[in-house]
Amino acid sequence: MQLSINYGTKTIYFDVIYRKRKTMAITVEAPDKVTAIVPVGMKEETIKKKVMTKADWIVKKLYEFKNVKHIPIKKEFVNGESFMYMGRNYSLQIELDNSLKVPEVKLFRGKFIISTPTKDEEILKNAMEKWYREKAKEKINERVEYYQYKIGKKPAKVTVKEQKKRWGSCSSKGNVNFNWKLIMAPSPVIDYIVVHELAHLVQLNHSKEFWNLVESILPDYKERRKWLREKIK
Repeated sequence: MQLSINYGTKTIYFDVIYRKRKTMAITVEAPDKVTAIVPVGMKEETIKKKVMTKADWIVKKLYEFKNVKHIPIKKEFVNGESFMYMGRNYSLQIELDNSLKVPEVKLFRGKFIISTPTKDEEILKNAMEKWYREKAKEKINERVEYYQYKIGKKPAKVTVKEQKKRWGSCSSKGNVNFNWKLIMAPSPVIDYIVVHELAHLVQLNHSKEFWNLVESILPDYKERRKWLREKIK
């Protein structure tokens, strides 16, 4: 069943799922999916009223998803092609080496060097992505370790993975997830996403209290967030 409420000039559409529970839970998923999980038998009018109390948070969450942009990684994998890492662009150099079984990627003297027995685009792409994922895991775990003490809470689990619409996320169970493509952004921007998600361990919303917590740790967080929206196309 789908219902809707009017909040200012915006109409919020949301799915309703009935379950055996005592309270309502609202989830917002990218790009624009809103779900209300409600106790069996709850009346439509009551559901709408309860969703309305969370309307401000829902709209902010939908706006956040709308403004997430992806880092494009569609490449041809040819010499001289540019790849971003930690906010800087590095040119690619491919070196054929038939003694290797699989490609090896390294960043050396301002260049990405792939030593490889093949020029197969898909194989080179997978090798590059593997390198990015490994570096992302190292960097993000390091920054989580640093900032969790400033937040005052430790995540239950940290995962670095593919996320189509988000840079990061935090579950009600205290699990935090990060997009591996974040390693292409500068260190201050990575820190912003890490602090953002860790702050959700304290405030699982985007309330004033949440943003105050983020600002107390990163006073310039708005500038860092702006980089994501303007530099990553």
